[in-house]
Amino acid sequence: MSADAIVHGVEWTTRELFVYPNEFIYWSIQIVMYPFMTGLVAGAFVLSSLYHVFGQKDLKEIAQFSLVFSLALLPVAALPLLLHLQLPTRAMEPLLTPHFTSAIAAFGIVFTAYGLIVLSEIWFVYRGYFVAQVHALQGESALATVMKRSVYRVLTIGAYDVSDGAIKVDKKAATILAAIGIPVACFLHGYAGFIFGSVKANALWMSPLMPVIFIMSAVVSGIALCMLTYIIIMEWQAFRQRRHGGARKASEIKGAETDVITKATRYLLGFLVAAISLELLDLIFRGYTAMKSWDILRSVMYGKDFMNIFVLQYTIGNLVPFVLLLLPGRTMKRTVLALLLVLFGVFMMRWNVVIGGQAFSLSFSGYMHYDIPI
Repeated sequence: MSADAIVHGVEWTTRELFVYPNEFIYWSIQIVMYPFMTGLVAGAFVLSSLYHVFGQKDLKEIAQFSLVFSLALLPVAALPLLLHLQLPTRAMEPLLTPHFTSAIAAFGIVFTAYGLIVLSEIWFVYRGYFVAQVHALQGESALATVMKRSVYRVLTIGAYDVSDGAIKVDKKAATILAAIGIPVACFLHGYAGFIFGSVKANALWMSPLMPVIFIMSAVVSGIALCMLTYIIIMEWQAFRQRRHGGARKASEIKGAETDVITKATRYLLGFLVAAISLELLDLIFRGYTAMKSWDILRSVMYGKDFMNIFVLQYTIGNLVPFVLLLLPGRTMKRTVLALLLVLFGVFMMRWNVVIGGQAFSLSFSGYMHYDIPI
């Protein structure tokens, strides 16, 4: 077996022209999925904060849903990174021994703090519901009901006061936690952009706009996935109501769904415009400054990766969904298609940054191509 056979990345890297012997595409599809997943977590939390912090009452229903959605995504956000490192026994070390000497090590502090903030906010938001369920299930003797009531009793943590004063305190605490959680959520995902932007040896990644671009696209993807999941859940509830003969209730569900999605779409369009503007600004700035590495970057962006960047990301993933959401007479099917394309566009942005940033040799005279090892 040759020495190259044991190099991480040699099995999925194809070389072209002059490439240094130790150069491979080390960061694979798992590192593409890692910032994509953490972006969904941060974006979902920002959507919930539009109601809890900024008082956008028209987003109340989807905001509470997106808060729980963000918590559900959190445990699996770092899973692609864990799979890439292939050392599951050391996965807890950044969480148990956090420090600020590196961006990855600081992730332990940010990840833990964000998880505690989200858990605390969810408890304050849903404490009244937990108490109501404890009282509603009282007196039932079925085993499943008894177990469910026991779970709700544990979730109340012994706080059964549901007076107006107590509920106001819960809302105030949730607002404070949401306000604290916004910068923490942004840092949770922005540090991924910081890692790329701080790599001085890579001409494509080295940009002060990289963390901001990552954060803005994260908000877009989080809002899009929350809206898409919300539509699927509400459509399923309407389908069940129709199947059981509840036509009136089904129409009410469809009406509430349309109203919430219409209002959430306005915020999605605003963040989408901001994300596209930042990415184009970064692209224009690179072309205007035309540093030494610009020739190789231009050959990658306008040649090798033209399809990935300008067709798949900017056209299909950004322009087409923007037009679909902006045109009048928008239907739910068109909205679902636009949301899927938005998620695809954000994924392609992550792909083009992670894989595209490794596509050229530091010799500026060769290229590398990534083939997914399936």
